[in-house]
Amino acid sequence: MIDPLYRPIMKETFMARQLRARGASASTRAARPSYPDRWDLAHLVKDPSKEIDSTLSRLETVVSQIEAARPTLAPSISSQNLQTLLGLSETFAQGSSKLGAYAYLRFSENTKDAEARSLKTRLEERLTALSNRLLFFDLWWQSVDDDNAARLMAGAGDFRYHLETIRRFKPHTLSEPEEKIVHLKNVTGRSAVHTLYDVVTNGLAFTLTVDGKKKTVNREGLMAYVRSQKASVRQAAYQELHRVFATQQDLLGEIYKTLVNDWKSENLGLRQFSSPIATRNLGNDVPDRAVDVLLTSCAKNADIFQTYFSLKAKICKIKPMNRYHIYAPHRTESKKYRYADAAAMVLDAYRGFSPQLAELAKQVFRDKHIDGPTKPGKLSGAYCYSVVPGMTPYVMLNYTGEARDIATMAHELGHAVHGMMAKDHSIFTFHSTLPLAETASVFGERILSDALMSQERNKAVQQGLLLSQLDDIYATVLRQAYFVRFEKLAHQMIADGATGDQLAKTYLQELRQQFGKAVKVPEEFQWEWLTIPHIFASPFYCYAYSFGNLLVLALYRMYKEQGPAFVPKYMDLLSTGGSDAPQAILTKVGVDMTSEAFWQSGFDTIREMVEQLEETM
Repeated sequence: MIDPLYRPIMKETFMARQLRARGASASTRAARPSYPDRWDLAHLVKDPSKEIDSTLSRLETVVSQIEAARPTLAPSISSQNLQTLLGLSETFAQGSSKLGAYAYLRFSENTKDAEARSLKTRLEERLTALSNRLLFFDLWWQSVDDDNAARLMAGAGDFRYHLETIRRFKPHTLSEPEEKIVHLKNVTGRSAVHTLYDVVTNGLAFTLTVDGKKKTVNREGLMAYVRSQKASVRQAAYQELHRVFATQQDLLGEIYKTLVNDWKSENLGLRQFSSPIATRNLGNDVPDRAVDVLLTSCAKNADIFQTYFSLKAKICKIKPMNRYHIYAPHRTESKKYRYADAAAMVLDAYRGFSPQLAELAKQVFRDKHIDGPTKPGKLSGAYCYSVVPGMTPYVMLNYTGEARDIATMAHELGHAVHGMMAKDHSIFTFHSTLPLAETASVFGERILSDALMSQERNKAVQQGLLLSQLDDIYATVLRQAYFVRFEKLAHQMIADGATGDQLAKTYLQELRQQFGKAVKVPEEFQWEWLTIPHIFASPFYCYAYSFGNLLVLALYRMYKEQGPAFVPKYMDLLSTGGSDAPQAILTKVGVDMTSEAFWQSGFDTIREMVEQLEETM
């Protein structure tokens, strides 16, 4: 899921010309097949009044069965008996995941729905209480000696990496009573505070005057205007965004400081991690060094994007280049795209790479597991929720008809097909680990861009596509890395007692360092950090976007070099899911994530694109 403020942008001219090139007249567009745009949650829960309580009752029974085996747990346990317990754990996880997904998807539809919020809270509390009763199993498994652990994992099959993951957290695991308290605290503490952030920010209204008409829009609607043809409208949209968020600076600032202090108290104080980000790194199973090298490489190569925005200013006749205008569209007519047209374009692009991937993506529509249009109260952004292996994932969009929304659709459907390709794994191992979670989604965007470009020979349109791709790469590589750089500073500053104003000043300094002299950054952008949901909900999450996008640049280059021979390798990577360590998965395709040269190769590719853009001028 990527917040819409920094979703990649696809260029209107390019999309419009491709539609015309394909003969997409009004009559042919009308003939397109129907693509459902509202999801059906019946595959999760058909009758909430009956099924929720009955499912909770069944989960209670499963938990009791696992608890009954507690006296038999010993390092000498047989592989068969361990497999039985893991099977019961999997049954619990599947049922729990379905209920949790149902509650979250309902909440996403309308964050203002008091009944949906109440259900979400109730289920979180009940499921946490049940899962707390199973903590003893993880704690026992961590206590097993290495020799017996190796023996048991050798016969664990697809559960192996799951078992390895549990043991990975051994140095940071508390006693059983302490773990139970932490789990309970997170429901009424951290989770509740984050829900408050969602409720507050998704309920904000923004007022903008466009073509002489005053409009009141939600955030999704406002963000469409930061890509307006008119510089004055782009500026006004950003100013309104930050004006409204600034009115909430005291509340949102306190929410952020509370979440950061909670993260520090649990992970540094109780679990003894060496740094706030080390918690995320261990969860991702990525060495601290790999993340350090990645973030250092991003800052080191900021000048590539400074050069790019200077070129874009000349191409788009923007003087001087300002932060208001970095997503300015290429010189072209503005165009809206019907939902069905967008779906057809994405599926056609996927089919050109792999018919199998296209069919999997189409299944998301066919099963009515996608919720497209934006509406008041709907959760902002977009996401894909892969619930359990074998179930078609659910995709949430905020489709407004903008060209960028087509890229978002390709992105989220990439997540979906990734989960579907890994359907043969356990619920514990079919989800890809976070650093690889963006692989299929970003690759899907690249497939879309490449498919649309393949028939285009007009140099001006090619220039427009390069602008689109570089806007995309900036938004999902450098911008994300600088979010994490800010987080690292902010967590230390809050530990030292920093105020919201001091955090804002630090954010602005980082932003100005990122853009250098190429892009002027106005003062109001100091409040931008308040608008980024990820730093509230999932600290240090965003480096996964930088990781995933640079990785995809390398993988896509391999595809262009190897052609169809690459496709089976890529499909194997997706089908692995999260059943092995990221380093092991990437080693199979020749990637060393701790190598500075690897990350630099990604930036070298970006530099080549900037040079190619300059040649079109």
